Amino acid sequence: MKSFVQQAGFGDILEKVEAGERLNLQDGLALYNSKEILALGYMANLVRNRMNGDKAYFIYNQHINYSNICTNLCKFCAFGKDKSSDLAYEMDLAQVKEKVRARLDEPITEIHMVGGIHPDLPFEYYLELLRGIKEVRPDVHIQAFTCVEIAHLAGLAGKSVVETLNVLRDAGLGSIPGGGAEVFSPRIRAITCEKKLPGDQWLEVAKTAHRQGLHTNATMLYGHIETMEERLEHLDALRTAQDETKGFLAFIPLSFHPKNTEMSTLSRTTGIDDLKNIAVARLFLDNFPHIKAYWVMIGPKMAQVALSFGADDMDGTVKEEVITHMAGADTDQAIGSKTLVRLIKEAGRVPVERDTLYNVIKVHD
Repeated sequence: MKSFVQQAGFGDILEKVEAGERLNLQDGLALYNSKEILALGYMANLVRNRMNGDKAYFIYNQHINYSNICTNLCKFCAFGKDKSSDLAYEMDLAQVKEKVRARLDEPITEIHMVGGIHPDLPFEYYLELLRGIKEVRPDVHIQAFTCVEIAHLAGLAGKSVVETLNVLRDAGLGSIPGGGAEVFSPRIRAITCEKKLPGDQWLEVAKTAHRQGLHTNATMLYGHIETMEERLEHLDALRTAQDETKGFLAFIPLSFHPKNTEMSTLSRTTGIDDLKNIAVARLFLDNFPHIKAYWVMIGPKMAQVALSFGADDMDGTVKEEVITHMAGADTDQAIGSKTLVRLIKEAGRVPVERDTLYNVIKVHD
């Protein structure tokens, strides 16, 4: 296989990969522009195995989307709605607590909670959500509010991001998810999400969280109108930020789902593109400990294959995913832990149940 990779034109890059040397932007662009997907997978798998061995992680988690009312209304989003829309909703504290209470018989260790940029909800509402979840399920880790939401909450509170994060943490916030990053390119954001927090400010919120001891994830929404260069610039900005703060836990490539969005004339990503993004991410993001194959976005079968293309995490049980399904996702809204274990074992990996911070709960060997 090594000779095959060399014949594919990746001899110099393979030497860097084997030596553990950092790839540069030119290397990354060569990877993105290549059609030799098996060669990419081979190299990404070398890095994956070096960093995580045969382990493939998953978590028993629950998703709660407290409201889809949003002032940003990004063109690639089917979830966010104007508050006048018939499809708009918002949950009160009692409804959120009931969603948590309904799954108390399940061994959920993480509640993942995000929503839109709501024009009317006060800062205290978000604190009540955190406190309410902790009241019902005291031991759960709450991963909530994207960097975009954090910046919005700081504005509501009239506080700095540092002060806002401290107040949220006191109320129960454990870590921050990776959403809202989209593609950092100002060109892309001007066309698709002009009202959203700019990419450099998203990064600054994430780095501020890291400096306060809060871990975050990072994402990239790919497969719409971005160029390969813009994808790579996004990854490079994340890698540079991670060099500085070391606070990112995982990178999650998110495939664009066009249905019910303002960009519905575009096609969904292909399996090759999905695998390529995971492989390039694993090769380029040498300082990120984990790369996720988010089964909700790419499907369980492709996520299985991705475990040999650089990914070492399939996310989790999810328990009612809404955002991607409003954009036409045809995957399940939840998946059982036994199914995740089976999928991982069939892929030749060792299933490792984890918590949010990648502490091992159980090895299913």
